[in-house]
Amino acid sequence: MVHPTRRQIIRGAAATVGALSVAPQLLAQSAPVRIGYTMARTGPWTGGAQTSQEPNYLLWAEQQNAAGGLDVKGQRRKIELISSDDRSDVETVVRTYEKLMGSDKVDLVLPPWGSNANFAVAPLANRFQYPFLAPTALSRKLAEMKLPYFFLLLQQPKPMCEALVDMFKAAGVKTVAVIYVDDLFGLENYAALKVALQGSGIQMVEDKSYPGGVKDLSPVLRSMKDKNPDAFVGFTYPPDTILASRQAKEVGFNPKFFYASVGTAFPLYKNVLTPAGAEGVLGMGSWNSKTSPGAKAYFDAHVASQKKEPDRWASGATWAGLEILTNAVKSVGLDRKAIRDYVANGTHKTIIGDIKFAGSENVGTPGTVGQWQNGEFEVVWPKARATAALNPNKPAWK
Repeated sequence: MVHPTRRQIIRGAAATVGALSVAPQLLAQSAPVRIGYTMARTGPWTGGAQTSQEPNYLLWAEQQNAAGGLDVKGQRRKIELISSDDRSDVETVVRTYEKLMGSDKVDLVLPPWGSNANFAVAPLANRFQYPFLAPTALSRKLAEMKLPYFFLLLQQPKPMCEALVDMFKAAGVKTVAVIYVDDLFGLENYAALKVALQGSGIQMVEDKSYPGGVKDLSPVLRSMKDKNPDAFVGFTYPPDTILASRQAKEVGFNPKFFYASVGTAFPLYKNVLTPAGAEGVLGMGSWNSKTSPGAKAYFDAHVASQKKEPDRWASGATWAGLEILTNAVKSVGLDRKAIRDYVANGTHKTIIGDIKFAGSENVGTPGTVGQWQNGEFEVVWPKARATAALNPNKPAWK
């Protein structure tokens, strides 16, 4: 959903009052809570940003304002979203957040999309002391920066790769072929997978990196087909995830396990490949509407408001972060240090389960694997989190 105006108040502004007749403190209480962010509405990040993040920001503001506003220690105040298109450009992200936090002095900020953008802006948010609950950043390096105001909601490469390898071992996988995008996300996940494979008895028979924006993966997929691995793993972004899937079908590469990363859990994936074409494909995912009653309520509200389904991975993390932020503001108000302490020191009940932070990392949510089954992206590993049993033999591409 594109909103061209930079400033907006979802479903109406705070009530206009006569300045001379109202005490200053009451004017302050009735003023909107100004919340700033940038989001990709154009450029290569748009698919992920407009699936996993901005629709959830808009839904959250809509719901809060429909209830009279955000609860700030018992005082309801409307939310004003101050947002702009970062055009999928890291420099624009940094420049805009510096303005939002520095000269605009918004009350709160919401994060941009993706690991690279968050990596660039995280030190800035820490310097200005704005709590940052990032739902689409996947980077060990971000956790290692030890920024006290920065929190990563997604499961990081190590637990995600350990869950994947654990599932492969349980299913009898002996060989795997790997591709990975040549950036922070791909490199970190590839490194984590190599560590997880050590001592597993699973051999990596081929591994290839590729540049962002790749247009043809068929040569490497043909090479992997010749090696006949039990499993394929792609640390990929949404366009590459779909490209690898389509070209695997074209070259007849159909291992028992086909795992791709960002975008596999998107409704777009099953829409493009068709539910039959997506059947059995594995990927990064951590929840669906069966995960909890709250997840079901959120899913239904998202469809009703945004006219599309949320994805089954980072959308859940985005909403969980907004739940945590809502509860923090209700408890401690808009004091950013107090919000930071609330987030850092508690165990938070969310639609995707309990979230708890050790430093910047969410250690409450375990690594997970999802799989398309009959038109739904089911959580299939670990078994304690599963919404369906793993299908250990991917059917032929349709």
